[in-house]
Amino acid sequence: MYTPAAFRQDDLAQLHAQIRQTPLAVLVSHAAGGLHASHLPLLLVAEEGSQGTLYGHFARANQQWQAFAEQPEALAIFSGAEAYVSPGWYPSKAEQGKAVPTWNYISVHARGRLELFDEPARLRQLLVRLTATHESGQAQPWHIDDAPPDYIDAMLRAIVGFALPIEQLQGQWKLSQNRSATDRAGVQQALAASPRASDRELAQQMQAAAPATRQP
Repeated sequence: MYTPAAFRQDDLAQLHAQIRQTPLAVLVSHAAGGLHASHLPLLLVAEEGSQGTLYGHFARANQQWQAFAEQPEALAIFSGAEAYVSPGWYPSKAEQGKAVPTWNYISVHARGRLELFDEPARLRQLLVRLTATHESGQAQPWHIDDAPPDYIDAMLRAIVGFALPIEQLQGQWKLSQNRSATDRAGVQQALAASPRASDRELAQQMQAAAPATRQP
């Protein structure tokens, strides 16, 4: 990922927090037939490895997993808040006109070599952890034992699990850090007033990162 120094995010805790906040990743890999990509919810186990390990599963019918025996490298892309930035939001535009449209966004890329597994006990443990994570906010959390055992057994046979120990973790927090404090404030105010939820979320991220703003 191209990461200019002004936008690069190296803090491991913040990178992990973003992964947990946006767990539906695009998992990209390469095989003889070309590129493959799947949208998969991933579970981060931060304490495994120097940068954490990601866990997930493919549908067995998804042919992407079959290529990992020969090409195990994979890239997981986690996309956070994003927003269009209009030049009209920069106060400096009225002074000298030197402004063009751009896009602000938050993104995390995790790269590593994927390891497949399909042992029923390990797959069950993975599903228990995944559902416990995503059901934690429900009034009556669903548990795997709520479904008939034979049904769960059939579901386990229909998936292939994987672990992705993170070897390279990159983050980009593109939040107008390359603009003046005044221009940055103009962008933040416009996004905060937007009816679009992702715009307002990005405005909050800009406010949280304000002390790191680089002056012109």
